Amino acid sequence: MNSVHSAILDPRLGWITLAILSMVWIWLGWFWGRNAKALDEYVLAGRRVGLALGTATAMATWVTSNTTMAAPQLAFQMGIWGMLGYSLGAVGLLMFAPLAQRIRKLMPNGYTSGDFIRLRYGKVAWRIFLAISLCYGLGWLVSMGMAGGILINALTGIPYHYGMTVILTICVGYTLLGGFRAVIGTDFIQSLLILSGLVVIAWLAIDKVGFDRIHASVAEERPQLLNLLMPAALMFLFNNLLFGVGEVFHSNVWWSRAFSFREGIGFKAYFTAGILWMPIPVVAGFIALAVPALDLNIPAADMVGPMVAGELLGVTGAVLVLVMVFSALSSSLDSLLAATSILVVEDLYRRHWRPHATAWQLRKATVIAIIGLGILTWLLCIPRLATLAELLYFTGAFVASTIWPIAAGLYWRRTNPTGAVVAMGLGSMAGLIGYFAIGFYVAALIGAFVSMVIVLLSTWLWPRDFNWDKLHESHPQGESPC
Repeated sequence: MNSVHSAILDPRLGWITLAILSMVWIWLGWFWGRNAKALDEYVLAGRRVGLALGTATAMATWVTSNTTMAAPQLAFQMGIWGMLGYSLGAVGLLMFAPLAQRIRKLMPNGYTSGDFIRLRYGKVAWRIFLAISLCYGLGWLVSMGMAGGILINALTGIPYHYGMTVILTICVGYTLLGGFRAVIGTDFIQSLLILSGLVVIAWLAIDKVGFDRIHASVAEERPQLLNLLMPAALMFLFNNLLFGVGEVFHSNVWWSRAFSFREGIGFKAYFTAGILWMPIPVVAGFIALAVPALDLNIPAADMVGPMVAGELLGVTGAVLVLVMVFSALSSSLDSLLAATSILVVEDLYRRHWRPHATAWQLRKATVIAIIGLGILTWLLCIPRLATLAELLYFTGAFVASTIWPIAAGLYWRRTNPTGAVVAMGLGSMAGLIGYFAIGFYVAALIGAFVSMVIVLLSTWLWPRDFNWDKLHESHPQGESPC
């Protein structure tokens, strides 16, 4: 871990920057959420989100700390295919575009992805799916909390645990104040900051180092990074594509947005967000290839992004990186806190313990869930047990196994429910075996393949008919508590 003396920014300047950003996000959270009293307003922004905000929130949420920090790490470890492979994560948003439109049509009163699995496949599949979703959600939350601590430490010398605590506290704070309205509004501003920062950093990096010098240094010192036939990198390329699809297809982060968009907005918002997001990992990952040219000593692979940016751009660049990645962290943490909290409240609290809870009771439970998730994430971030990429792709075995059950369940009337249960269970186990026996870069690939075979065979051999009207389930509506 970097010391204060090796940091790019003075710790006092780092604390000032963090304080300013924190106050801005807290105020915006209060401002946008001050009238969100009803349940639908608090958790789904009244189901009236338009195209501009819809596109911005989808793109900003997908530009996570993992994009801005794990993309450079993967480029540093796997070369060209590392950053290009990460950009294929956009395929998840592009493929979810038609699904979002169909979800809104089939489930006009839906709240969570768990609602769909429960109504479509039954309670056994639902509970397996909940276990997968909560495992993934915690993994993503922890990876972003870790990224916040790592980034702030690398740039300012502020200890990892302090930086991690600050980012989690701020995100929990403004999500509590404003609910999903605060998440959507801040995402719009954060997406503008992220894109502007990346453009400036990429342009300055190319201007100061140059393509020729970067290529010559990599070819001389780390030629394997230019090898387009590196086996691990090729497996990662396809693994990341399927991982991205699985992340989006199953996660309530994306389903909650599909429920919150106005009718007819979902397809346009997700498709546009996917197109805009695709070049971002390439830009973020490219700067890692400058390490040989700059003769930098990288103590940990997941610190390569901020260290290179700070070396190239000095204090101004370090502040810019801090603002940009703080925005990326916030845009994803708040979305995940909001979406996971409603999953916990709707699918665990309401469905298992309080089936007759009123809308106001559910809203209070959502607040408690957000606080609880924040505390649990903080506790799991303290040990810093793995690198960002390893932690992130551990969940790939689980999420990729849900791709086929979800896609088939949304479009095929005869998908077999038992087949969906077995596909998620065996797909997850097979992916985990691949993760530990081969490497993190094959977990999603194996999990998706096993799940696909089971869903296709069970649907072909034992088709089961389904009535789409069963998805039109009513929920307690968001009457005001006042």
